[in-house]
Amino acid sequence: MHRLSPLLQLILISIAAHVALAGSRITTSLYALSLQASEFTVGVLIALFSFFPMLLAVSTGRLLDRIGVVRPMAIGLTMMCLGCMLPVLYRGLPIVYLATTLIGTGFMAIQIGAQYTVGAISTPATRSANFSLLALGFSTSSFTGPVLAGVLIDRLGFRATYAVMTVFALCAVALLASGSLRSTHAPREPIVRDGVGTFDLLRDPLLRQIYWIGILLSSAWDLFIFVMPIHGTHLGMSASTIGLVLGAFSAATFLVRLLMPWLGRRFTQWQILNAALILAVLCYATIPYLHRPGSLMLASAILGLALGSAQPNVLTLLHQWAPAGRAGEAVGIRSTIGAGCQIVFPLAFGAAGTALGLFSVFWGMAALIGSGLPSAWRRASQPSSGSSV
Repeated sequence: MHRLSPLLQLILISIAAHVALAGSRITTSLYALSLQASEFTVGVLIALFSFFPMLLAVSTGRLLDRIGVVRPMAIGLTMMCLGCMLPVLYRGLPIVYLATTLIGTGFMAIQIGAQYTVGAISTPATRSANFSLLALGFSTSSFTGPVLAGVLIDRLGFRATYAVMTVFALCAVALLASGSLRSTHAPREPIVRDGVGTFDLLRDPLLRQIYWIGILLSSAWDLFIFVMPIHGTHLGMSASTIGLVLGAFSAATFLVRLLMPWLGRRFTQWQILNAALILAVLCYATIPYLHRPGSLMLASAILGLALGSAQPNVLTLLHQWAPAGRAGEAVGIRSTIGAGCQIVFPLAFGAAGTALGLFSVFWGMAALIGSGLPSAWRRASQPSSGSSV
């Protein structure tokens, strides 16, 4: 029987695991609300998806550098299966706290493992295109998971929905066990630490710039998904109209990732990131003045094009410039900072929106994104800082 290539196997594992995560996240929110939980309680539950990944991502990356990807991913998938199954077996809010912790932490191992391995098995000429294919898979599952969960909740209820998410996690287990990833040995170099700790990577000015710009664009994505429904509700839009605005964003992220191999042959990673920052600043500065669904959909799509291009190019740069043997650790630091921002930024901007209004949220994010433009502009004018692929 023909075995899947390692790249295709990683993409399919990531899709199946991310469907389970994304579906469980919306199921958890609605299930908690059905149990009369407060908005604060729902916020705590959603934060738990990211809290332990924030603490453990760097350690996971270092583990990948030492022992490879298969065992950490297997442990992560086992945690996800258990987390999705617990609400099927036991009712009530207390068990959901444990379930969200297991699902979020388990998925962290899958995400870091996939990103690390795609970078390791790719050549410099194919790395950007391969990261784009992986990101394309995540775009597919980020749309499929919530939509599927919503339909299942309406038709079958919460326990059945968690059961289906368990099936997706089990499918990822089967893919990990049956493909060619177990027999794949990525080229590895000796780990060079020079007696210093993990966060010495942040002392490198170039790596700091890569991390900062990546986090800015990732946070811009998370904040848009958080604030757009609030903005649309204030404008009197229906839920379906708000869904269309968000759908335009998701469709644009899918499209730009589909086109990334073509873009990567014509522009350097820094040129693409510089353009993404400019477009994101313009969109965040403009959206508060847009009141019609059509104009908001257009701005949403442009923002999706900008932010959807970020992850493949940031990961390519990290693998290109991380010290020998420490690519997993470098990806883990990125995940740690990103998970922290997923917790802090929505809370901070939510408080600002309550106190000062949503205009301050959009403009504040535009200013924050703009802080990355000077360094990205300089790097974009120096082709040696990021090779075109």
